[in-house]
Order: sequence, then C-alpha cells, then structure tokens
Amino acid sequence: MGGHLVANANLKALSDIGVSIWLDDLSRNRIRSGGFDDLIAEYHLVGATSNPTIFAGAVSKEPEYDEQVAELAKAGVSTDQAVRTITTDDVRDAADVFRPVHERTGGVDGRVSLEVDPRLAYDTDKTVAEAIDLWKAVDRPNLMVKIPATLAGLPAITKVIGEGISVNVTLIFSVERYRQVMDAYLAGLELARANGHDLSSIESVASFFVSRVDTEIDKRLDAMQEGHPLRGKAAIANARLAYAAYQEVFSTERWNALQAQGARAQRPLWASTGVKDKSYSDTRYVDELAAPNTVNTMPESTLQATADHADVRGDLVTGTAAESQQVFDDLAAAGIDLDDVFKALETEGVEKFEKSWTELLDTVGQRLVREGG
Repeated sequence: MGGHLVANANLKALSDIGVSIWLDDLSRNRIRSGGFDDLIAEYHLVGATSNPTIFAGAVSKEPEYDEQVAELAKAGVSTDQAVRTITTDDVRDAADVFRPVHERTGGVDGRVSLEVDPRLAYDTDKTVAEAIDLWKAVDRPNLMVKIPATLAGLPAITKVIGEGISVNVTLIFSVERYRQVMDAYLAGLELARANGHDLSSIESVASFFVSRVDTEIDKRLDAMQEGHPLRGKAAIANARLAYAAYQEVFSTERWNALQAQGARAQRPLWASTGVKDKSYSDTRYVDELAAPNTVNTMPESTLQATADHADVRGDLVTGTAAESQQVFDDLAAAGIDLDDVFKALETEGVEKFEKSWTELLDTVGQRLVREGG
C-alpha cells in the first residue's frame, strides 16, 4: 500500500497545481475490471482519452469483445457499423464510470473522448456530420468528440461547438495553429449562444502534442551535430509558448463577454506525454509542464512513473514565454525549418491515426468473418 501513498503525493501535488490527470487509454477490460475506479480513487484520475490506436490494441487482444463481435456477426452488420457500435459502447460505459467525477467537478472533468473517423480529417462537412452522430450515439453529457486541428478541422470545430457539443481538439503541434483553434472555439461559442445553447454545458480542451515535437526536431539536430545543445528543448518550449497564448486569448474582451454568459475556457491539454527518447527522464513532460487549468493525458506507463518518482516543483510554465521563445529563435538560427517540422508532424499524425483506424477495421472485420463463419 506504501506505493499508493507515494502515488497520491505526486499526483495530488500535480492536481493541487491545477493539472487534471487523464489516462490516455480506454478498453473494455479496464472498464469492467474496475481498473478505472481504482485509478480514480488512488491516482487522482479525472478523465480518459481514446484514439484509433488504443481501440485497435484493445479489440485485438481482449476477450471481453468476443461476445459482442459474435452478436454483430450474427446480425450481419458491416465492419464500419461494428466498429462504431463497439467504440461507442466502450466510451458510453467509460463515461458512466466517470460520471461522478463529472458531477463533483461541476462538469469540468470526468470527460471521456472519442475520435471522429480520422479518414475525414480533410473534409469539414463529413467531420461535422460524424461528430454530431457520435454525440447522439454515445448520448452522455461528459463525452468529448475529438476533431483534428487540420485546416479543414477548424471550421468543423466551430460548427460542432455551435451545436452545443463538447470538443477535444486533437493533433495540435504549433502555437500558430493553436491560436486558430482558440479562435475556432470562441467563434463556436458565439454560434452556440446564437443557437440558444447553454454555454456552461460546453467544455473543450486543445490537445497539444508534446513528445513528437522533440522526436522530429532532435532527429534534425542529430543530422547536423551529435549531441546538439538544443536537443530536447523544443517540445517543452513549444508547450510553454502555447500556454502563454492561452493566457492571452482567455483574458481578451471577446472572451470576457462569453465568460459572463457562462462559457468555460478551453484548457490546454498536453498529449503525447510518454517519453520516446530513453535518455530523457520518463516524467519530464509532466514535471516541466505543470500549470494551472491544464490537462495532462498520460499513457499508463507515464502515469505509473509519475506516481512513483515525478519531480513536481510547482507551476513551471507561467512566465516562461520569453525564454521559450529564445529556444525557437535559436532553433531557427541553427537552420531548423519550423514550418516544415509542424507540417510534417501534422501530416504524420493524421496518417498514423488513419493507419490505426484501418487496423481496427481489419481486426474487427476478420473477427466478424471468423465468428460469422
């Protein structure tokens, strides 16, 4: 039990700073075995995110899906329908597990995220239609529909928020795109108000991807010079600049007018916080990005590492914009094409989710054939 006391200390310290701890994982086994309940009770967990990669892994491995797949095979549904049914069922059940957290936090946390089909990432209208369908299918107030921050995704975010639907904006890599995301959110709230929705019921997070920025920029630095002094500096600086932009946008008159009508700020969420480079501390993207009104969605290995040996030293983000900007000035001076980095990361991010979605469809499709045969 001693381990749990340590867990509580580190995760409570984060929670006290104002970091909402979410798990970047979701599966039927975790829901049914009480795995989520334990983490909520002992690890200050207040939300969960899913993505196509997570579902593909769960459905391929867990026996908990057997019975439903057999029923769907017997019913003769298409693979796409089967995937929709399986994922919305899981997310609905997870949302019910987190419902008490949602109520306890006044609707801020206790959120569970479900992604629109990533093959629609470059189609605004289809993304909007799918987001509305998912919202209706899951039918839980603590759902967040995930929409990627592609250029086609931005107007979709506005329209979906305008329907009174809570949105987790995913695949944000650059501060410039993040500013467009915040603008899309504010425009969505204005639209929701015009449409007669209660603004206090709409919640949004902006998922800013962290580790992948270091992976991509470190790779380019390594090609220039072994042990480059700027290695491992970009991702944290990038997220800290995003936080400065968040503080700026959510203190404008435009925002204040919406807040006066019950609107909630769109919180920055640090995603991809598992460390890819083993030479870095496995909790660095948690320790270095602790700040009020943020979310950190961690894979379980990072959550366990944080519980065990995080080095939580308070808010290390507020007031760091100037030094963070210096890192980017230095990277540009060193010859790193940052526009190209962010473009490559977004394209790769969408491709990875599309590939996982295809794997999920293949896994379910093969099982339907097996069960139906």
